[in-house]
Amino acid sequence: MLNREFFFGYVRQHLFDGRLRPAQVKGLLGILDEWEAHHARKDDRWLAYMLATTHHETDRTMQPIREYGGQRYFQQMYDITGVRPQLAARNGNTTPGDGVRYFGRGFVQLTWKANYARAGAALGLDLVNTPDLALDLGVATKVMFLGMQRGWFTGRKLADYFTPQRADWVGARRIINGTDKANLIAGYGQAYYAALSYTT
Repeated sequence: MLNREFFFGYVRQHLFDGRLRPAQVKGLLGILDEWEAHHARKDDRWLAYMLATTHHETDRTMQPIREYGGQRYFQQMYDITGVRPQLAARNGNTTPGDGVRYFGRGFVQLTWKANYARAGAALGLDLVNTPDLALDLGVATKVMFLGMQRGWFTGRKLADYFTPQRADWVGARRIINGTDKANLIAGYGQAYYAALSYTT
């Protein structure tokens, strides 16, 4: 069982400059609660890397957030009328306006209509018609847990990088976003793992 007193004391000092805001605590608790309720028998390194991903993708707020950028940016990056029409179509953004509608949200920046549809089907929610549901703490947590374990985002999953024989903290970034900031997030992951390693 997780020692939450040790966990919060450790991350406060080593990952949050000595101070945790109430919203950060709430987000961390949501992730820990989901793990202990449904995933506690799995590899703690998975939890550590999900926490590290949240740490980075939410800019340390530990709350589900909207991707930074405005409508023009989303249209250019994700719409069939933007600069990557083939990528947009391949990911389900086939109607003009989809790019502005299905930008990144949540802990892992859920993006593309196809991913909203997949996550919604798994959770029994209509995320296609109500994509802002991905900003709900409980929904964002479940999207991250299922998506990173099942390989929804890039085809890569946690079990590809953390096994009894392997711990690839840097390579695990490919679960979400290639190699972007891979070393930085690996460091976060190892710090979170240290915080999780003291049990009761």
